[in-house]
Amino acid sequence: MTTEKTFKNADAQGKRLPTVGEILATATHHEPDERGHWGDFGGRYVPEALMAVIEEITDAWAKARSDQGYLDQLDELHRTYTGRPSPLYYAARFSEAVGAEVWLKREDLNHTGSHKINNVLGQVLLAKRMGKTRVIAETGAGQHGVATATACALLGLECRIYMGAVDAERQALNIARMRLLGAHVEVVEIGSRTLKDAINEAMRFWVSNADDTYYCFGTAAGPHPFPQMVRDLQRVIGVEARQQLLAETGKLPDAVVACVGGGSNAIGLFHPFIEDEGVDIVGAEAAGDGVETGRHAAPINLGLQGVFQGSFADLMQDEDGQIIESHSISAGLDYPGVGPEHSKLHAEGRARYLPITDSEAMDAFKQLTRLEGIIPAIESSHAVAAAIKVAAEKPGATLIVNISGRGDKDVNTAAKWFDMLDQKSEKDS
Repeated sequence: MTTEKTFKNADAQGKRLPTVGEILATATHHEPDERGHWGDFGGRYVPEALMAVIEEITDAWAKARSDQGYLDQLDELHRTYTGRPSPLYYAARFSEAVGAEVWLKREDLNHTGSHKINNVLGQVLLAKRMGKTRVIAETGAGQHGVATATACALLGLECRIYMGAVDAERQALNIARMRLLGAHVEVVEIGSRTLKDAINEAMRFWVSNADDTYYCFGTAAGPHPFPQMVRDLQRVIGVEARQQLLAETGKLPDAVVACVGGGSNAIGLFHPFIEDEGVDIVGAEAAGDGVETGRHAAPINLGLQGVFQGSFADLMQDEDGQIIESHSISAGLDYPGVGPEHSKLHAEGRARYLPITDSEAMDAFKQLTRLEGIIPAIESSHAVAAAIKVAAEKPGATLIVNISGRGDKDVNTAAKWFDMLDQKSEKDS
């Protein structure tokens, strides 16, 4: 195995960007132990009925990432189907407005409209390699569901998507996209009817159907090996962005910024910068109505830890250990947990996580749209809002902001928020 330094030494020379396959075959210095623990966080807290299939996936993934045939197939799909590499775009007008040099990593330009395809192609190829005939997945904003349905259509696998009823209502467009792609969409009506409940129902189905079913976990959370697997499939974001910025400017960024729900797009951007001590790593958590109100989705800012959906990490829970219902205008961030590697980075002081309210995110959504002609997903708008705060702290700084997805799916929500649905007259706004 090569080391991560191979890419870093070539950065400033502007050489060819490494492929996903090359990245997967590259050792890193930040790995969990064999039981999936990242320091105090992570692990495998799953029913006994799932332990055998978890071990099966762990073994299959270890073999796949060292199989050149698998890596070549994945690279070819990302080159010709996903459209990698994604651009790093200098947002000149936005930069002038906020007083910093802001570079946008354009994951919104990927096929299916977000970073989710990076993870999904790797996992669905793995499912087919394992002989599974059905793939299931959870989804909040619908982007992971769309990406999973897309990959299953491409590879000829049955697809079943679980989505909370609250999320289904605010992301109706993505429901239609999934069904057009041939997926069965199961709308979950129990609990808070959001992402956590979709995951619970998907896991229940998986327990009973593990022989022929692969669970394509959508974020860098859950039981080992999913946090590591998803992180590694998303590392391409940060590896590309690091080399792209060095080629453009000859220097590293002062900060990298991404939104954090479960945290897959963020850990993908952050990971290649962990050893760069001069780079500020900033996550944007969904503060909803404000962390102090209790109506938020910011477990790291809440400061409590517990076991949830297979992993020990920061968690929204009360003093009795019961899960607190999360709230965010963003369906993709409306989740009470977070991935264990984020908890570790926060505990070590290597990363910080800013709470971003619904109002701050929507203001950033509008500002980026009006200044750059780029409509970001509301999830990504939390990162844009955090970047505005970082720019105020560090005037003139160079920032990389991950635009994890595009906002087509959120136009109706934004139109309601900004009162733009009046057909009688156009209001100045």
